[in-house]
Amino acid sequence: MVRVRDQAHLSASGEIDLQRWLGQLPLVLDEADRQRLMQACTEARAACARPGQDQPDWARESNCYLSGLDIAQILAELHVGVDCLIAGLLYRTVREGRLSLDEIEAGFGLEVRRLLKGVLRMAAISDLRTQTDAAVLGQAHGQKDNIRKMLVALVDDVRVALIKLAERTCAIRAVKHDDERRWPVAREVFDVYAPLAHRLGIGHLKWELEDLSFRYIYPDAYKRIARLLDGKRLERDRFIARVTGELTRVLTDAGLSFQINGRAKHIYSIWRKMQRKGIGFSQVYDIRAVRILVPEVKDCYATLGLVHGLWRNIPNEFDDYIANPKDNGYRSLHTAVIGPEGKILEVQIRTMAMHEEAELGVCAHWRYKGSDAEGRSASSYEEKIAWLRQVLDWHEETGDAGDVAEQFSADQAQDRVYVFTPQGDVVNLAQGATPLDFAYHVHTEVGHRCRGAKVNGVIVPLTYTLKTGERVEILTSKQAAPRRDWLQASLGYLKTSRARAKVQHWFRAQAREDNVDAGRHLLEREFRRLALTSVDYRRVAEKVHMPSVDDMYAAVGAGDLSSASVMTAAQSLVEKRTERPLQVARPSSAQKSPGQIRVQGVGNLLTHMAGCCKPVPGDAITGFITQGRGVSIHRSDCARLIQLQEKARERIIAVDWGESPRDNYEVDVAIEAYDRQGLLRDITALFANARLNVLAINTATNKKQHTATMRLTVEVPDLGALSRLLERIDRLSNVISVARVSK
Repeated sequence: MVRVRDQAHLSASGEIDLQRWLGQLPLVLDEADRQRLMQACTEARAACARPGQDQPDWARESNCYLSGLDIAQILAELHVGVDCLIAGLLYRTVREGRLSLDEIEAGFGLEVRRLLKGVLRMAAISDLRTQTDAAVLGQAHGQKDNIRKMLVALVDDVRVALIKLAERTCAIRAVKHDDERRWPVAREVFDVYAPLAHRLGIGHLKWELEDLSFRYIYPDAYKRIARLLDGKRLERDRFIARVTGELTRVLTDAGLSFQINGRAKHIYSIWRKMQRKGIGFSQVYDIRAVRILVPEVKDCYATLGLVHGLWRNIPNEFDDYIANPKDNGYRSLHTAVIGPEGKILEVQIRTMAMHEEAELGVCAHWRYKGSDAEGRSASSYEEKIAWLRQVLDWHEETGDAGDVAEQFSADQAQDRVYVFTPQGDVVNLAQGATPLDFAYHVHTEVGHRCRGAKVNGVIVPLTYTLKTGERVEILTSKQAAPRRDWLQASLGYLKTSRARAKVQHWFRAQAREDNVDAGRHLLEREFRRLALTSVDYRRVAEKVHMPSVDDMYAAVGAGDLSSASVMTAAQSLVEKRTERPLQVARPSSAQKSPGQIRVQGVGNLLTHMAGCCKPVPGDAITGFITQGRGVSIHRSDCARLIQLQEKARERIIAVDWGESPRDNYEVDVAIEAYDRQGLLRDITALFANARLNVLAINTATNKKQHTATMRLTVEVPDLGALSRLLERIDRLSNVISVARVSK
């Protein structure tokens, strides 16, 4: 690659000639873009002259101005737009604390700031690796895979990855004579950024990153292969010249338009093939290779036929990557033949467009014209991001990284979050995971003893939803143990099945008597809170396939059976249909519909919900025939209904809920709490988040006891929604009790 420090770009005084440097960039820029780029160069040069803030050790001897020009040079060769060039040019000045993001936005716009912010997020991985060298050096392939996937999750714009790749290319070039930094930089490039360049299809950078990092990590192997190549260079050059002559004659006679180049085999590629196939240097067929470029796809196959007609091909050494492209989009025909002098020769055949894609990868798909933020529709931008995530599949680089269930394709990568441990390792979790899920992922005992969590140094609830890039620290206690509340899905403590199974296993191992007591307490509390006072526990146990009530209690206490399942079973029992029920006619549209009620043996009766007990689907109900208002629907344990039964038993009628209640039902909820500022706001926020309407609120405060009693009338669709709501209210700070009540 061309380097900005070449003498051709120096003025007579030995300084960089910016006009000459701009003129040799392989881009066509209009005058406005040239002025913006010149301004960025001037700003970088001025910033580099003043001291930086909080500089990392590696930056103290660096020249951020020259490094910025190097990065911009590489990006220009990738045909990015001016915003990306400016971001690359200024990146080191921002990273070293010489310019702030606010200054960048003021001088160069929001788009450049956004790009730089993305690259800084990716750079956080490098910082953590540097801080934890001992842990990183021994990490397994699975950990490297997590780091790469985290990079993907951080990249919302492909240009962010390109800037970081260009910066790492400059970094590995610069450590040639730096004994202290050479190995860690090479290791990071080898593990993360060379594979990233490969998956983006950018051969233009991939080969250099692979060869340089391989040279520093495995110097003996590199030197051995380099010596073997040097020893045969003259012979190889003479052989390629002869092959080129014969191919030129044959292709010209066939009337094809073409370009032929000898292709140098990269040292890392040779070593990798030797390792993968267990062969010696002499058995690597593609050390001698040529590449033929033709205009169209049909010319590729015509050329292949001519090559096979000229020399005999080697069986099992032909690959059609045009019909079956590689995962990163690479397309070409590869064949190995026995060429002149009986020597093995590899021939690659592709179109000009395929060659550009092989060199530039994703950059060949999307070239930003003019302003980076203009000329692109939202749909094309989304297609670009979708394509980037699709191609970033890492299995070729990582091999088998462990349990198949823990490996995720690139399509799933966007449904994962990647967070740091305090030691800098990356943990791969499902989207929506909580600190408790993180704790159980780290180790089962860490999860069992978890009593709190910090995210980025700040204490958060165990129900906090983790986000990619956050650092998570788990607070533990030796006397701590799992809580049964963790298993209630409505509370949001656990989102992953893996963590849930570990908690269930812990409770399952406890004494049966403890589980029975815990399960009884949990269910009785839930039924009492929902004001369900006439539950037949024996029938409910049969419904959930438990041989006895105690077995049901034990299963709930051990976490094998959720309280929500028991509530559902109880609800299905009270909704059991009669053999041939008739549906009651619904009220007119002008009257609020109470839902579908079935009345045994009677049709065409109006119904309404009794205001005294306000039944909802799931309650056991009984009807009372009123004078002029149809059937009044009461809960079966309603005190008012008991009085009506004593006075007019003949007007009592059997009813039950219809198959698909469609309306919300009014219920009264009583809340007692120690009074505090913001209590009512927090409670109503829960109703808003659950999308439930509050029809009335009555609040009374006892100043002597510092308590508040609230009575709310709310609309709920069923008992399940009411149960979840009451549980969330009960978890609010200062709340003493919450329950459904009747008038």
